[in-house]
Amino acid sequence: MIKAEIGVIGGSGLYDIPGMKKVESVTVSTPFGDPSDAITILDIGGILVAFLPRHGRGHRVNPSYVNSRANIYAFKHLGVSRIISVSAVGSLREDIHPRDFVIPDQIIDRTRSRVNSFFEPYAVHVNFADPVCGELSSLISETGKTLGLTVHPGGTYVCMEGPLFSTKAESALHRSWGASIIGMTALPEAKLAREAEICYAIISLVTDYDVWKENETVKIESVLQNIRANTQKVRELLVRVIPRISRERHCACATALNNAIITDPDRIPGDTKQQWKLLISKYIPVD
Repeated sequence: MIKAEIGVIGGSGLYDIPGMKKVESVTVSTPFGDPSDAITILDIGGILVAFLPRHGRGHRVNPSYVNSRANIYAFKHLGVSRIISVSAVGSLREDIHPRDFVIPDQIIDRTRSRVNSFFEPYAVHVNFADPVCGELSSLISETGKTLGLTVHPGGTYVCMEGPLFSTKAESALHRSWGASIIGMTALPEAKLAREAEICYAIISLVTDYDVWKENETVKIESVLQNIRANTQKVRELLVRVIPRISRERHCACATALNNAIITDPDRIPGDTKQQWKLLISKYIPVD
C-alpha cells in the first residue's frame, strides 16, 4: 500500500482539498473498525498527504460517533508521522472573532462517552501535559501569518461532548476557566495520536461566539457561512505549510510510548499484542 508522510483530518466543511494532484484513494481496515471514509492520497508540493474527512463525505457522522481509533490507526498504517487536524469551533473570548484562526496549545476534556485509548483495559500511561506538538503548531501559526490570516497562537480548547451546543451556564463556566475556544472533535484524536507517536496540531476555524455573548446566538446558518468563508483560506494554509514541514522530528511525540507500557507484557494476551503490533513493536516483541 502507498505510504504518506502527513495526515490531514478535515472538519466541518472541509471534505476534500481540490486542485491537488490525486495519487490514489485507499480503504484501510483496522483492528478497531472502519475509518470515517476512504483516505485520499494527495501530492502537495511533492509531499504525499493522506486526507480523511472526519465526519465522512456528506457529513454522515456526528462528533460523538467518529471512530477516532480507526482514523488514527489508519494514518499510522499509512506511515503518517504528523497529523494536522482542522475543526470548527466557537470563541470564548472577546478578542477572538468569527473567521479567525486559533492554533491551540492546551485542551480541556469535557467529553463523556468516547473511547480514549488504544490500550484499554491495560495500563499504558502516556505523558499528555502538552497535548499538541509545539513544533508543528508553531510552524502552522507562522505560516498563517505570512498569508495575512488572523491567527491566534496558543490558547485552550475545551472539547465538549455534543452534538448539542453549550448551555449559557456551561459557556460562562468555560470562560471562567480562561479557555479560548470550544469544539467537539479535538479529543480523543489528540490522545490517540500521542499513543500512536504521531505529532498532532489543530487548526481551529472560529465560526461563532458560543452562547455567552449578549445578543449573539449560535445560528447554524451563520456557522455554515463562516465555515465556507474559511474553507478556502485553510486550503491555502495547508498547501503552504505542508512543504515546509521537516522530515526530521525533534519533539517528544516520536517516543511517547517509551516506558509508558506499565502492564507486564507477559500478562497481555498474544492476540491483543497482535492487535497493537503496529503501535508497540518498537518496545515489546510481538510474535
